[in-house]
Amino acid sequence: MKISFKSLLMGTVAVAAMASCASENGALVVPEAPLEECVYMGDKTEFAVWAPDADAARLRLYQSASEEAAFKTVDMKLGKDGLWKATVKEDVKDAFYTFQVQKNGQWLEETEGIAAKAVGVNGTRGAVIDWNETDPEGWAEDKSPLIKPSDIIVYEMHHRDFSIHQTSGVNNKGKYLALTEEGTKNPDGLATGIDHLKEIGVTYVQLLPSTDFVTVDETRLEDNQYNWGYDPYNYNAVEGSYSTDPYNPVTRIKEFKQMIQALHKAGFRVILDVVYNHTSDAFKTGFERTMPGYFYRMREDGSFFNGSGCGNETASEQEMFRKYMIESLEWWMKEYHIDGFRFDLMAHHQRASSRD
Repeated sequence: MKISFKSLLMGTVAVAAMASCASENGALVVPEAPLEECVYMGDKTEFAVWAPDADAARLRLYQSASEEAAFKTVDMKLGKDGLWKATVKEDVKDAFYTFQVQKNGQWLEETEGIAAKAVGVNGTRGAVIDWNETDPEGWAEDKSPLIKPSDIIVYEMHHRDFSIHQTSGVNNKGKYLALTEEGTKNPDGLATGIDHLKEIGVTYVQLLPSTDFVTVDETRLEDNQYNWGYDPYNYNAVEGSYSTDPYNPVTRIKEFKQMIQALHKAGFRVILDVVYNHTSDAFKTGFERTMPGYFYRMREDGSFFNGSGCGNETASEQEMFRKYMIESLEWWMKEYHIDGFRFDLMAHHQRASSRD
């Protein structure tokens, strides 16, 4: 069935069923099932990467997000759905992984894939986690407050800016957890943090980009780096620089959920600013390292169109990217209880994709 952006913005969770399709030469197929690149099941983990025209693909497992040598390398097998798959029949929880694709006889650089949902520091490797460990207490009972359209007042918020000042009275300055602290005040006795939001009467909190982005190096947070986050890297993973421990894949996810839970409890609905129209350096993304030239709009000479002004623009007219974008939005609603989305440069998306 089709999903309208209107239903997404109203917080309705649905599952999209996309029909398989083929290119003119019959080589390109789009899987009907939702794309799941890493599924942890305790005694085994299933891995998959979409690269239907690749010569070969392999999976690498690492003990950490930065260790150079993989402790296991597994050759993957291509299925009829265009997915290269491998099953590791042992418990590899807390391991990190990459995929590597071979095209035209050449191995491309390793990548965490295009749909990694848990990542290590700086997002360059996917993480095998038990998702049950990411839910804060009471998460199953978390519900969005009901707010009449006539009562919508939106407050746009940057995680770091909101609480980083030395006089904010917040303990977790610049972090997701800042919004879980109540009773915070500045030296003048004025309310700060989530109490300030209650005081000014807003009803929706719109979070600036919170998906994993590039420009803030998560290994050097003491350097006081700053960015708005409009340089996305992993669309389905939470940004680590706003967590208390970017090295721990579970921590960033759980703390993000705690923030959403606290906002809902305080009577706010949550909008997420999403940036599907472009990425950071295209050559470093899973898109180009699995299916070069497919996920971006390209000129005949092989260069990238740059209507976004950011070096590239994604191709929502491609069936797999359209499917990917819709499933990503569903993921943020289902797993993180996001209530709505603000789309950056939405006009860059194909009109048909926006209607789906």
